[in-house]
Parts: sequence; structure tokens; C-alpha cells
Amino acid sequence: MQCPKCSAGMEVVEFQDIEIDRCLRCRGLWFDRLEKEDLKRLEGAGSIDIGVEKDGTEYNEMVFVECPKCFSILDQVEQEEPYLKYEYCRTCHGSFFDAGEFKAYISDSQVGEKS
Repeated sequence: MQCPKCSAGMEVVEFQDIEIDRCLRCRGLWFDRLEKEDLKRLEGAGSIDIGVEKDGTEYNEMVFVECPKCFSILDQVEQEEPYLKYEYCRTCHGSFFDAGEFKAYISDSQVGEKS
């Protein structure tokens, strides 16, 4: 599999028996269907997001991003609190997060659960 943003290779990373793909160059993360939701519930899952957020923002302006699984064009999903933008495939239901975005995605849910 190649990264949908920078075209570098991807490595498989496992966290509590859930396997995701991480880009070897830009450190973006590819989640197959429901993997991001499953990981969001696990304490410490943010450790898979080893990229630096400022490096991930380099790719924010890409409009036509191709799904690395089914090659459909990914939709951009914008979330307000905290603000983040990630890509989602309507066909295979995978998601791509630039470096640092998955930590923000997780921290939002963990703050809400502690309230």
C-alpha cells in the first residue's frame, strides 16, 4: 500500500490487536472501516500517531486524494471541536489522518468521557 498523500510506503502498526497502516515518510495513518472508532475507545491508542502535527498540515490543501484501498477519490471531513480535517472513503469506509490529527481526534472523545 502507498500513502494517499505523499505516495511513500506504509508500514503495518498494531495496537491491541488492531492493525492500521502508517506512512513511512509523512507519518499519516490509514484506518480501515471502524478501526478509528475502535481505537478511539482504547486508552493509549494515540501512541500510534508518531507524526508531528505541523508536518501533517503540509498536505491539508490536497483536494483530490485517492483511496489507497479502492482508488476512489476521498471526501474531506471537517470536525469543529477540536478543529481537524481528515479524509474519508465513501466506498470502502476507510479514513486517512495526517500526522497529529488522530491524537486530536482521540483527545476530543477522552475529554468528553471525563466530564
